[in-house]
Amino acid sequence: MGGAEDRFDIVVVGAGPVGLSFAASLAQSQLKVAVVEQNSIDTLANPPFDGREIALTHASIRILREIGAWDAIPASDKSPLHGARVLNGSSPFALRFDPPSGSGEPLGVLVPNCRIRDALFKTIHLQNHARLLCGHSVVDATTSQTGAVVTLSDGVQLNASLVVAADSRLSATRDLLGIGADINRLGYSMLICRVRHERAHHQVAIEWFDHHQTIAMLPLAEGVSSLLLTLCSNEADRLLAFSDHLFLMELTNRCRGRLGKMTLASKRHAYPLVTTWAHKFQAPSAALIGDAAIGMHPVTAHGFNIGISSQKQLAYGILTACRDGREIADPDMLHGYERWLRLSAAPLFHGTNIVVGLYSSEHPAARLARHVGLRFAQHVPFMRHGISAMLRR
Repeated sequence: MGGAEDRFDIVVVGAGPVGLSFAASLAQSQLKVAVVEQNSIDTLANPPFDGREIALTHASIRILREIGAWDAIPASDKSPLHGARVLNGSSPFALRFDPPSGSGEPLGVLVPNCRIRDALFKTIHLQNHARLLCGHSVVDATTSQTGAVVTLSDGVQLNASLVVAADSRLSATRDLLGIGADINRLGYSMLICRVRHERAHHQVAIEWFDHHQTIAMLPLAEGVSSLLLTLCSNEADRLLAFSDHLFLMELTNRCRGRLGKMTLASKRHAYPLVTTWAHKFQAPSAALIGDAAIGMHPVTAHGFNIGISSQKQLAYGILTACRDGREIADPDMLHGYERWLRLSAAPLFHGTNIVVGLYSSEHPAARLARHVGLRFAQHVPFMRHGISAMLRR
């Protein structure tokens, strides 16, 4: 039997943004929470720049503000997104997304992933309800209707009423819980870097679907953008090995001079693209949040926002169960959480996959279909307004 120090109400596996925000969402309760993370405490306290810029919706910003993390992010790291354009090949036509006229608010806000992680760590570090257990991985997890037992790599066993997996789209905890997932290794990688450029971006993002590549340009400070290049993985590896000079020549050529002359403003980073959809989002005394539940393709930039909303919904269900005198792993609550996440995320997940399939195909019929599709969407206001509204929810 473990001692009192090894007993928790909830064990969260994974101290990424979703796992930490979930722990922070429970701060007003009396619940004892453990957050298990394989990285060191120093890595959590000083997250390195990883190239990723997160496009936060207004709903995600509200959640971060509620848990005290939004104000911990420096204003200089918050880049408003005042519009977006979608381009197809060499066509001059662009599908436009803009904030509602007179709203005075941006579509969303771009924030470096490392700054979000830093703010959430500081938030958790100031609270005393959550205990960070860093430098440990989970080697076993068993659950039943009466609770969960999590075994760490150092042999320590944690007993809890609920275990929550938040340890990436290739979640080892999900596997230990016996929950399957549809995992699609796409064979593509996203190469990311910041660039300085001579042409103004006017705080407008560009998503450009071109032959054998997709380019996204995300506006940051004046004259600086985050450039995301999606290529077959072997081609991305080839570019990653280039010298800075050759890489910039290649980048300028691929962008067809849209940003003018460019210089590198950061190191280059590459990430293989994998999508996941867990077969279940809950089990007896267990739940999945964030990428452990749903790993989105980044083309719509909504994976992080779905993850943040999933933790908020689960935390709300737990706090409601506590208030009503029910168990925090109440089966009805967990099933309700799963239904909510499945209904809210499925249309975007499957719709995104359809878009990716259409825009990555080089078949002449697919090229025509995406050109026609963009023009159709531009002339159907409820489609454009619906997507813009989704960004603002």
